[in-house]
Formats: sequence, structure tokens, C-alpha cells
Amino acid sequence: MTDRYTRFVTENTVPTQALLVPEITLHLASEVTPLWHATEETMAQNGLPPPYWAFAWPGGQTFARLLLDRPELARGRSVLDFASGCGIAAIAAAKCGAARIVATEIDSFAVAALNLNSALNGVTFEIVEGDILADPPANWDLILAGDVCYERPMAERTLAWLDKAVAQGAQVLIADPGRAYLPKSGLTEMARHDVPTSLDLENRKIMTTVIYRYAPSGL
Repeated sequence: MTDRYTRFVTENTVPTQALLVPEITLHLASEVTPLWHATEETMAQNGLPPPYWAFAWPGGQTFARLLLDRPELARGRSVLDFASGCGIAAIAAAKCGAARIVATEIDSFAVAALNLNSALNGVTFEIVEGDILADPPANWDLILAGDVCYERPMAERTLAWLDKAVAQGAQVLIADPGRAYLPKSGLTEMARHDVPTSLDLENRKIMTTVIYRYAPSGL
């Protein structure tokens, strides 16, 4: 039987393609406000975050574009897609032939979306539901962290965890469209794209999003 999360995702989204990555089809919201309202009661009851999984955010789109254009970055490697959302980056990593892919999320709706979107694209990857930051990082080859610097507590906690991953030898990539708490150092630009967005979600129609290799000094 289809669970309520999967049912909700399928009933409130439409299979479509993000403009920057037409190779990947995703269950995405066609209208922002109705979906936000539809999840409010469930979010209040279960402490779940807003439906970020229903949108292809600039960071995820830029990661997917980079990997599809440069598949050698993921091919044969273990890849962690942190706070995966709709899973666009994890799907791209799978299409590139990554040896192992794990997509993490704290939201049961997002987990349902990840399962649906992976099936929609004919790929498979592991999905971990829960707070991965509560444990030390595993030995990843590549970690993708998109749009994680929009809020100070989240950014500080995530970056401290990523520092440990870098110290263990992981290549950490951060995709950021100019969020307030992006680190001021330790960043080397790898790619950038102008990503079309909705004014319902962002403060401008085009978000210039940059992918950085993250390597804090001393690590």
C-alpha cells in the first residue's frame, strides 16, 4: 500500500524538468503557495520542515549540471548528497556511475520524493533519513552540500561537520547562490551558473550559483 507521504508527493507535484538540467525529471510543485499551506498541519504535528523537497533549488541544479558535464568527478566514487531535497544531485551522480551514493534528509516527505524521483529516472541510491550531523562523517570520496548557508545555526553546524570530513580526505563541494553565512575563506571556485528561479521562493528571478571546493586552511 502506498504510504501517506508518497501519496502526498504524487498528489501535489507534477513530473517536470528543472531548466538547468533537462536530462532529469522530478516530482516538483507547479504552484508554491498551495503546497506550503497543504503541509502546514502535518508540519505542526510532526515538527517537519517546509516542503523544500518539492523544488529544484539553485544549489542542487548547479551540482547536477556540473556532474553531468564532468562525470569523472563522481564516477567510481562514494558520494554523499547532504540535505538532498528532491535528489537532483544524487540522481546526476548515479547517472555518472558513482560507486555508492547516499542521499540524506530529515523529512519523511523528502524521503518519499527521493524514492519517487530515483525511480522516475531509472537510478538507485541509498536514502538515509535522520540527522547525519549527529555522528562523525564516514570516509566519503565526495560530499555535495548545496544551499546550506542560509541560516547561521545550520551553517555553523554543517561547516563544523564538513571540516571533519575534509580532514579525513573527502572532497567537499559547496553550491551557494549568495547565502548570508557562506564561509569567507577556504573556498575555491569550480563552476558557476545562472539559475532561473521563482520570486515565490527567492528574491530575484536569476540566482548566480557558484560551486566551491571547500578546504579550510590548516586542513
